Amino acid sequence: MTSRTRLGLALLWLAALLLAGWAVSRTLELSGDLRKFMPAPQTPAQTLLIDELGEGPGSRLLLVALEGDSPETLAGISRAMRASLSADEAFALVANGGDAGLGAIPETLRPYRYLLSPTLDTQRFDVAMLREALDQRVQDLGSPAATLIEPLLPSDPTLETLAVAESLQPAGAPQQLHGVWFDRAGQRALLALETRAAGFDPTGQAAAVAAVHAAFDAARGAGPATLAMTGPGAFSVEIGARTQREASLIGTVDSIVFALLLMLAYRSWRAPLLGALPLATGGLAGLAAVALAFDGVHGITLAFGFTLIGVAQDYPIHLFSHIRPGVSPRDSVRGLWRTLATGVVATCIAYLTFLVSGVEGLEQLAVFTIVGLGTAGLATRFALPALIVPGQWNPIATPGLATAWRAIDRLPRLPATAALALAAVAIAVATLAPGRFWENDLSRLTPVPAPAMALDTQLRRELGAPDVRYVIAIDAADAEAALQAGEALQPQLDQLRVAGALDGFDLASRYLPSAATQRARQQRLPGDNELKMSLAAALADSPFVADAFEPFVADVAAARQAEPLGVEDLAGTPLATGVDGLLIQRHGTTTALVSLTGLHDAGAVARVAEQHGGQLLDLKQASESLVAEYRGRVLGALALAAVLLALTVLASLRSVRRTLRVLAPMALTTVLVLAALRALGVELNLFHLVALILGAGLGLDYALFFDHAGDDRDEQLRTLHAVIVCSAITFAVFALLAASSIPVLRAIGGTVALAVVCNFVLALLVTRRPVTAYAHGGADQP
Repeated sequence: MTSRTRLGLALLWLAALLLAGWAVSRTLELSGDLRKFMPAPQTPAQTLLIDELGEGPGSRLLLVALEGDSPETLAGISRAMRASLSADEAFALVANGGDAGLGAIPETLRPYRYLLSPTLDTQRFDVAMLREALDQRVQDLGSPAATLIEPLLPSDPTLETLAVAESLQPAGAPQQLHGVWFDRAGQRALLALETRAAGFDPTGQAAAVAAVHAAFDAARGAGPATLAMTGPGAFSVEIGARTQREASLIGTVDSIVFALLLMLAYRSWRAPLLGALPLATGGLAGLAAVALAFDGVHGITLAFGFTLIGVAQDYPIHLFSHIRPGVSPRDSVRGLWRTLATGVVATCIAYLTFLVSGVEGLEQLAVFTIVGLGTAGLATRFALPALIVPGQWNPIATPGLATAWRAIDRLPRLPATAALALAAVAIAVATLAPGRFWENDLSRLTPVPAPAMALDTQLRRELGAPDVRYVIAIDAADAEAALQAGEALQPQLDQLRVAGALDGFDLASRYLPSAATQRARQQRLPGDNELKMSLAAALADSPFVADAFEPFVADVAAARQAEPLGVEDLAGTPLATGVDGLLIQRHGTTTALVSLTGLHDAGAVARVAEQHGGQLLDLKQASESLVAEYRGRVLGALALAAVLLALTVLASLRSVRRTLRVLAPMALTTVLVLAALRALGVELNLFHLVALILGAGLGLDYALFFDHAGDDRDEQLRTLHAVIVCSAITFAVFALLAASSIPVLRAIGGTVALAVVCNFVLALLVTRRPVTAYAHGGADQP
């Protein structure tokens, strides 16, 4: 086969990968639901947290601040944005304070105003009340509010519509200037938006954020006003864009480094092309396997999966470095296959443990990695040798390699006692270093800049948004029981607010009274004759004509006969937003939530909640306990993986001594990296664990090939060349990640870069054997 034919086959392979990648991407369904990477919740707080992470109103909330122009101009921009965004299907709610009044209650619900209003809890439509109301309306008609009041008078002389609208305004709503919400300083116009897209839907959140910016640009025109936006959706869009930019830059630089190092190492432009083919094939096969086995592929699976199968880039490099003059590439890879296959199988068996973790995200990661590594190994063994021109390069003749080998050969061996002592010191440092060993607070992993977080806190305070940490939950058999429980709890919460235990609260029964309360209000509505007589008496000395209020009598009669409103009757109305966020119905039960603002005495609130069958839930504590349980699952899987990996290596090498010599660098590197991180004050998180897994795979790879080289000088030279190239490329890639501004990338990059150095040095000092003067072919000798 000619060199040109081999190149043509390589390009054909590449074209097939591009075509297959295009086909997979056409059917690929990406998921951003973080719940797939969480264990099943065990407590009510954990259950609520998991629900809120994905679909709760808190995860859908966007807070907007307009500033930089006069208050009057900002108010106009706010009104224009509300009008534009309210017509956008991407939003379930657009509130800026301008919806107070009639806009708060849709026309279809206005006949029910007497069932929604608390007025009839303490008053009746008797002569005295009606006369007082009519006298007040006379005064209102002479005021600037006349244009608002006059259309309501015939059907609503007591202005119950406005009373209901006022009661339905968010608890702790900000001040109004020029008809819209403003901050306390009167310099920022404020809006609160709720998206229809779930919090874990990055595409939907990105579309909503883009719609807000478009509405602002259209409303602002050429003015100097500026927009600031916070909230989970805004943060996720910003983080996603920044991560994509950094990942794209790092990926480009990594590709250049990979190509340059391979060309430098093998003095051939073909090496980067041939070296990338098995890795790309493995990645595509892993992706296709996950797409076939699961409903959707999680974005984290892709990110971590491609990171973990990065060890597969070493497979073709080992083949390239072990090419021998006069020996065909197929014979060269045949001699390497036992060692290469041991590394592949051991790593794949280790990841099999993730399949029993009970966490779908880890199961996806296991399938992706196992299929990807296995495919890359098989591609290196059976497909790649046919594309290599025999005698194309001889890595053993690389300038400076023999000099480096002689210097390394003079290094002292690391005795077993010294290795054990070093491990003991590292374990002591990792255990005794000050500070927490594990980081459970998810908020500390966020790459959102501190100024953005501070603005979010400020806007939440200005808008009276509820505390995102504490919430009261009351479980009930159905929605009616949940609403009644909320109504029973409300008076005591009012007392706690007056006492200073909390600043405010919100609950579903504010927006939708229970059916029992609605029926009680119906009972207080007068009959037609009674109402007409009372109205006639009230009109006796009034300037209003006697028949002006026939619509009012008709509405009262309709309300008296109406069926009480239920949750399903609010669908498609602004009231549904408040109720849906505070009344969770699932699995045949209903949970009434009470959101809290400014909690100062958690103990007092908890005691009141317990008296009414509820619980004060700490969602921060719930998130930390869930992270701890998740980490426990991962650590358990890793412990089992370590045992299976050791057994696999032992089965391949058939020597306990050789097995210990191969596993020692990997194990010692793990504890040394842990000690270094802890000594630097790093609190470990899940991403460090993922990085340690990858570091262990690299260490196993280096040690297996040094063991394969035995005490043969030429084999050691070839192995040294391969490991230098592998470790240089890996170190460069992860050193770049360590410089990222994204905490996840930084944690993985720094950990793996450190592990690469430790694994390389320890493989030389522990696994590599001394060379005897006339030793040859000692690769597989015990």
